[in-house]
Amino acid sequence: MNPLINFFKTKIYTAVFLLVVILFIGIIGYRFISEYSWIDSVYMTVITLTTVGFGEVVPLDYNSKVFTIFLILASVIIMGYALSIITEYILSKNNLEELKYKKMQKEINSFKNHVVICGYGRNGKQAAIKLLAYEKSFVVIEKNKDMEERLKLDGVPYVIGNANEDEVLMEAGVDRASSFISALPNDADNLFVVLSTRQINKNINIISRASNESSYNKLKFAGANNVILPDKIGGDHMASLVVVPGLMEFLDNLSIVGKSNINIEEVAVEKLFSKQTITTIKDLDLRKKTGCTIIGYKDENGEYIVNPEAELDLAPNSKIIVLGRPEQIEVLNSIYNIQ
Repeated sequence: MNPLINFFKTKIYTAVFLLVVILFIGIIGYRFISEYSWIDSVYMTVITLTTVGFGEVVPLDYNSKVFTIFLILASVIIMGYALSIITEYILSKNNLEELKYKKMQKEINSFKNHVVICGYGRNGKQAAIKLLAYEKSFVVIEKNKDMEERLKLDGVPYVIGNANEDEVLMEAGVDRASSFISALPNDADNLFVVLSTRQINKNINIISRASNESSYNKLKFAGANNVILPDKIGGDHMASLVVVPGLMEFLDNLSIVGKSNINIEEVAVEKLFSKQTITTIKDLDLRKKTGCTIIGYKDENGEYIVNPEAELDLAPNSKIIVLGRPEQIEVLNSIYNIQ
């Protein structure tokens, strides 16, 4: 708990304790000084502390008047103290929340080449979990104000607002981001957001969710680099578990869920060597150095080659896909300083 909030809560508990004490003193005083009944003593104490102005149960004698004067003065001081503490606590809490939000926005403003996730539903949250495991900077845009507490609990930077508005996209740093994930449940919303994002950042990599296959081409035309159909992927996966269960079980074991058990890594060739001469896969000798096996190659035009030949020339701006056990991937990352 924040020390400032804890401090004010302690003072509030003190104020409540003093109110209970003065209430108890008033009841006991009226009961034995004025010889009221217990219910009349409670009544007189309450109307005296609250200063509502009701009349006495019976006329007060000298001792009762002196006691009432003491009770009124004490209650005014204690009530004033309690109200000031409660008011100060509420104001400080609001200010603290505002400071937290400003601090988070400052952190977001410092992000570059980060990922923006639009929508924090099932797909958006799963994407956030994956990015957290990879220690990748990201920002969530969420329209639903009720999701703010969940975002705070999950400890992810966020922007509350409608992603259809360019101001909200800019607040999330779309103009500086490297990737954008649109995970909204409605295809029309995804289409509009993808179009807006592409207009703001021409080079950003956009991945969009789609519910209907008919939306696939529209989202691609709007500027999405990749369009994911969760229902189609889920159905294909279940059917594959029937047709080739052993293969699917193996592929499931390659799932990347965290730094401690990564099996597959994509590496830019520039990180592997700095020579001006042409280098081949054989020249890298990754199998001997790290134990990892090169299972794929993505050339500078984005074309993939599965199980490339050892004599394949590695062109600038291309990437290789390597497979290995977690400890082998860790060796690869440490040798070539791959982040």
